[in-house]
Amino acid sequence: MSVDDALARLAVTDRLLVALDFDGTLAPLIDEPMAARMSAPARAAVDALARVPATTVALVSGRTLRDLRIIAEHDDDSPLLLAGSHGAEQWPPSGSDDASTVDVALLALRDRLRARAEAIAAGVPGAWIEPKEFGFALHTRLATDSAGARSAHDGIARLMEAEAPTWRRRDGHDILEYAFRAEGKDGAVARLRAQTEATAVLFAGDDVTDEDALRSLEPGDVGVRVGPGETAARVRVAGIPELAALLTRLAHDRDTLRE
Repeated sequence: MSVDDALARLAVTDRLLVALDFDGTLAPLIDEPMAARMSAPARAAVDALARVPATTVALVSGRTLRDLRIIAEHDDDSPLLLAGSHGAEQWPPSGSDDASTVDVALLALRDRLRARAEAIAAGVPGAWIEPKEFGFALHTRLATDSAGARSAHDGIARLMEAEAPTWRRRDGHDILEYAFRAEGKDGAVARLRAQTEATAVLFAGDDVTDEDALRSLEPGDVGVRVGPGETAARVRVAGIPELAALLTRLAHDRDTLRE
């Protein structure tokens, strides 16, 4: 599908949902994760889309909801919907996505396994463990020793196979994540579609974890892969600037056609 065809289809749909991954899609991947912010063109494009009537913008991320709100600079008055933890958390909150409602035994297991994973990662300079509401993630982006990073990756994989084999595993860009909640971005997009009564969806992402959502799209939807990699998306853009340009054009075309 060409970009022109994709935009023409979305510009005229009755109710549009634009669901976007954050890291690597709207914001560059950086060494300090909590310092990530949308690029200026991406922010302008998102804000422009959010102002178009009958158009909803949602951020769908593997980040915890708390962290996603910080890096997205999202306050209670923001029109953007959020799906954090791959869809296990949402904004506005539903009540079912609060870790305090989870079985305390699961939370205790999460903490024990996280501590053991931290001990494994501690032996590899630059590797670190990110706490998650429903699990944890190993980051090796800053690891200078590739063999050490692989050792930490394999050690944590063996730990989880032995102690929590039913937890959901996700592999991404220099990240290995485990969670006792199985929600994926496909489910997040389905919930947002129903919530907004969208007649078409655009979903854009850059990583393996985004492929769940891209594969789940329906006829009439548009999937966009940002950057290289095998994908189910029918549209590909080279990077964040190109996606921002696509979104800006969509906002303009949709707003113009609805005047």
